[in-house]
Amino acid sequence: MSKVPSLPAQVKIVEVGPRDGLQNEKEIIPVEVKVELINRLTAAGFPNIEAASFVSPKWVPQMATSSAVMQQIQRKSGVIYSALVPNMQGLEAALAAQADEVVIFGAASEAFSQKNINCSIAESIERFREVAKLAKAAHLRLRGSISCSFGCPYQGEIKPDAVADVVARMQDLGCDEIDIADTIGVGTARQVQTVFDKVSRQFPIDQLAGHFHDTYGQALANIYAALEVGVSIYHSSVAGLGGCPYAKGATGNVATEDVLYLMQGLGIHTGIDLQMVVDAGQFISQHLGRKAVSRAGNAIAARHVAQS
Repeated sequence: MSKVPSLPAQVKIVEVGPRDGLQNEKEIIPVEVKVELINRLTAAGFPNIEAASFVSPKWVPQMATSSAVMQQIQRKSGVIYSALVPNMQGLEAALAAQADEVVIFGAASEAFSQKNINCSIAESIERFREVAKLAKAAHLRLRGSISCSFGCPYQGEIKPDAVADVVARMQDLGCDEIDIADTIGVGTARQVQTVFDKVSRQFPIDQLAGHFHDTYGQALANIYAALEVGVSIYHSSVAGLGGCPYAKGATGNVATEDVLYLMQGLGIHTGIDLQMVVDAGQFISQHLGRKAVSRAGNAIAARHVAQS
């Protein structure tokens, strides 16, 4: 019988629902609803919440209220509240909003980079050089996110070398953490292990995060595969909210409730209260007028209704 690989004893879950999850919603969500959601997630015990995005409201209207949201949330000491920033203007807004971490972004696909931000990968990273420099000078955490690390809607499968190249560029900018994102959810378990094996030779494995979408139903399998190679940071979205505005057909991020249920079953410590996350997922889903995508979340919520 083959030896079962050892898994991390503890993982960090980065909750991305308030930003990555809600950015695609067409109906503008009131500030007070976003604040309530973030406050519920804070109370549930997340160490890191992606709360805002300081991009042009012309491109992402849902995020136009980010400054107001950041002003009104009840912050908890030790929790990192992150904001996505595309440029210097975005960084200035994030600083004014007292973000703890700024997130810059690139892609492992040249075609996606051109379609998404009208420039090459190298040019996109170079644009962030001044942003990164000033963020570090302001003592902010700097996180880099790499879209389409496993597949691209325009050019197909992405080679691990291409991902490693962008990791090296982001490392050069001074990123404290780098997200390896399956933006369109096409990655498979063996591919995930191959990519993380490659990029971990470039950047410390404990500072690499897995960001998986569940388009093909592979997100939990991919998370388990990443656990086997030592990845201990994962992104997820409460109620499975989200998608990508520049990747047609990409469904939501993996649901936080499902990830927590997996970790609980594996005996991996997260420090997060699953029931409180289920309640938060039901809260935002009710506001949006649809059922949560999370299977574990809906099952736990239904069980509680049956028992009450």
